[in-house]
Amino acid sequence: MDLHRNLRTIDPAEEAELLAAIDRWVERSLTPEVVREHDHADTYPHRIVEEMKALGLFGATVSTEYGGLGLPASTYAKIVMRISSVWMAVTGIFNSHLMLALAIEKFGTPQQKALWLPKLASGEVRGGLALTEPDAGTDLQGIRMTARREGDHYLINGTKTWITNSVEGSCFALLVKTDPQSQPRHAGMSLFIAPKGEGFFSSRKLPKLGYKSIDSGELVADGFRLSAEHLIGGVEGQGFYQATGGLELGRINVASRGVGIAEGALRLATEYAQVRKTFGKPIAEHQAIALKLGEMATRARAARLLTLDAAASFDRGERCDMEAGMAKYFSSEAALENSIESMRIHGAYGYSKEYDIERLYRDAPLTCIGEGTNEMQRIIIAKQWVKRNPVA
Repeated sequence: MDLHRNLRTIDPAEEAELLAAIDRWVERSLTPEVVREHDHADTYPHRIVEEMKALGLFGATVSTEYGGLGLPASTYAKIVMRISSVWMAVTGIFNSHLMLALAIEKFGTPQQKALWLPKLASGEVRGGLALTEPDAGTDLQGIRMTARREGDHYLINGTKTWITNSVEGSCFALLVKTDPQSQPRHAGMSLFIAPKGEGFFSSRKLPKLGYKSIDSGELVADGFRLSAEHLIGGVEGQGFYQATGGLELGRINVASRGVGIAEGALRLATEYAQVRKTFGKPIAEHQAIALKLGEMATRARAARLLTLDAAASFDRGERCDMEAGMAKYFSSEAALENSIESMRIHGAYGYSKEYDIERLYRDAPLTCIGEGTNEMQRIIIAKQWVKRNPVA
């Protein structure tokens, strides 16, 4: 099944109406006071999550036949950009959740889709993707969590870390080794739909520099017995392909977050530079600040266009690992650079927790790390570029 080709297109007027609704929600619910209260205390935004459920965001890219909105990646990217320009952290709550839904819709059995996707689309069941382990991040083939078949069940043991939604979520796409001795290593990996329960639990929430209010933590499987019906696709050995099958969309998601931060930092800098005065005029009129604003505006625009280009390629059903990698790499670096420059434009106030730019500055580095580090992105881009441009 090629999920790309099953994503519906959207009428421009319908898209505009949807994005306008998102803008109204952001303005109404993600006020500076609300965001600061949650971010500074690192508390989970339960009310915001319920509102996102009502908006349909937990089913944004799930097909309409399962109760989702069935949005194309291009529209979804624009939603993430808008929300991230104000508060990036909350987008992670439904982004990671949708990666679980994508794995089931793209690779699951008909029974698995019918059972799980409606619950995921409504937000009744929320979760994410459980891949990373203490000694295996970029190298997923190095995972150590095992699942041993015992009759009609699997016995699972091991630990996952840096898992988004690990505390508040209830179900995860869990990557394990069903054949630890397999060569090549990826052939021995399988992916399960794993609801929390006896033997599978969140052990702790991890403290972070930024990306507050969303739970990133550890998941422990200790003698966890899981029915074989939860093996995605019903066949062992497909887990590596299934887990990485959504990375293109995942990187477009992270790129969209980077665009949001870059544009948000630019907006805050632009507003402040026109209000703050030195030597009798707004600092925006000083050449040193104007140069910064010009670079920031160009950087944010380029990041947006790269991301929308990758999303459009995804929607057409084309291979876009290079395009998604480019978008993720450039947009995350744009987020980092624009947040730093905006903080410098704000001067001492940029260092104050009373101003929102310090939060964008703390959140931006995550985009350079999540969904594959930017160092890895450059390698992927180079390999694909050479492959697409062979010597005649």
